[in-house]
Amino acid sequence: MATAQQVKELRDRTGAGVMDCKEALAASKDDVQAAVEYLRKKGLAAAAKRAGRTAREGVVSAYIHPGSKLGVLVEVNCETDFVAKTDAFQALVKDLGMQVAASNPAYVGREDVPADVLEKEREIYRGQLADQKKPAQVIERSSRASLRSGSASSASSSSRS
Repeated sequence: MATAQQVKELRDRTGAGVMDCKEALAASKDDVQAAVEYLRKKGLAAAAKRAGRTAREGVVSAYIHPGSKLGVLVEVNCETDFVAKTDAFQALVKDLGMQVAASNPAYVGREDVPADVLEKEREIYRGQLADQKKPAQVIERSSRASLRSGSASSASSSSRS
């Protein structure tokens, strides 16, 4: 039988609930380290169960910047309408809209970026990396990764007319 101290230690280490900790300790014969592994495996199984779920509910919200010269339309999805109606979720959607407006994106999606702009950004990254005396294949890979990560968004927004 697991002691209260073992349950507390397991909770402190994993953040799992009391009943989950008791179950894990029982399954691992009161071995705390084995219980941690049990909870990790259970967590992965629980995450895999949720992976098939679709986020069909959510909120579409508009953020209009003061002065009405900039507007953002944001859609954030979740699994249930109960979550979508919470104040915390509504605040999240509003904050995301303000963040998008503040980032001043030049394009809505990656597929909207013209090929010539992408090539220009690649050249800029290659030039920055050339000073580091790295092999050509490393420079090319790094420039592609920088564009994928969205680092080009600030540079490409300045090229917008």
